Amino acid sequence: MKNYFLFFISNILVDNFILVKFLSLCPFTGASNKLETSIGISLATTFVVFISTIFLWCINFLILSPFNLIYLRIIIYMLIISFFVQFLEIILRNTSPFLYRILGIFLPLITTNCAVLAIPLFCLYENYTFFESIIYACSASLGFSLVIIIFSSIRERILLSDIPVIFNGSPIILITISLISISFMGFKGLIRI
Repeated sequence: MKNYFLFFISNILVDNFILVKFLSLCPFTGASNKLETSIGISLATTFVVFISTIFLWCINFLILSPFNLIYLRIIIYMLIISFFVQFLEIILRNTSPFLYRILGIFLPLITTNCAVLAIPLFCLYENYTFFESIIYACSASLGFSLVIIIFSSIRERILLSDIPVIFNGSPIILITISLISISFMGFKGLIRI
């Protein structure tokens, strides 16, 4: 059980999708203007990643691999992910119009988020069991959520700060991302799997 705990923490802090693997940079920089938007997009992404990883693992090991249909893997993965994003969009539109309005264009863009496709593919290529795939999906999603919420909090603070003109806009954002990445690199020596 200790190994699963270390695996979980490692995927959140050490092997973070945004800061280490450089995936999901578009929603990371685009949806992090406001804290509400970043919380909403992180919850929506976590839901889609978790559900799609479970379904895609089952489809891969129960249908695609036994019938030797692995050449259809990417197409089926994208169809399943698109289905769950549309499902989530319909649910949010009917149950929470406020959250649906906050997420705006970023909600349908979850389909094109490369981490949403990469997590099930990493589970496949690393040959994770069903339980390990669930842990990986949860921890990778939580790592994404943690980093985007931290960054949006800092970004809101930056808007209220007096910044030299030369650093306004993209330079201060890139410097902030670099400092967050360096701070997360400090966890590298703490966890060894």
